[in-house]
Amino acid sequence: MIAPTGIGTSRLEAFSDGVLAILITIMAFQILPPDGGSLRDLGDVGPAVAAFALSFVFLGIYWNNHHHLLRATEHIDGAVMWANLGLLFFLTLIPPATAWLGDQHGEPGPAVIYGLVCLASALAYTALVRRHRALPRGVDRVARARPAHRPRRPGGAGAAGGRRDRP
Repeated sequence: MIAPTGIGTSRLEAFSDGVLAILITIMAFQILPPDGGSLRDLGDVGPAVAAFALSFVFLGIYWNNHHHLLRATEHIDGAVMWANLGLLFFLTLIPPATAWLGDQHGEPGPAVIYGLVCLASALAYTALVRRHRALPRGVDRVARARPAHRPRRPGGAGAAGGRRDRP
């Protein structure tokens, strides 16, 4: 029997999409309606809604980047699957960190934990990208999809609104 040369990406992508959809749903269910019937009572849920919006965008960025990364390669291996599982592990910590951040806004502990979960997610995604780049197939496609960092030249577009720095 001939060993397969790699695993297709469709099942991994479908599994990851499902996990991310569930995470966003869990976060949405954590936002409780205000206790009163006045519009003024909406202020009580403002921090929870703000934390949800931040995490929704955070997860959306990972979903989008993950989608493009998997589209840039045809086959994966077991190491990519484990790296992807590591990313999903840290992303599953986002809903409880978001709930704590929304419930205890202004407190340093929840903000620190939220930041550490975000950092761990970023490191896990970096490991996933590196594993993708190490694949024998698709390396060129992944490299083209995410070009290597090039130092900015003086006079290039600035970070704020496309402003150009003058020497």
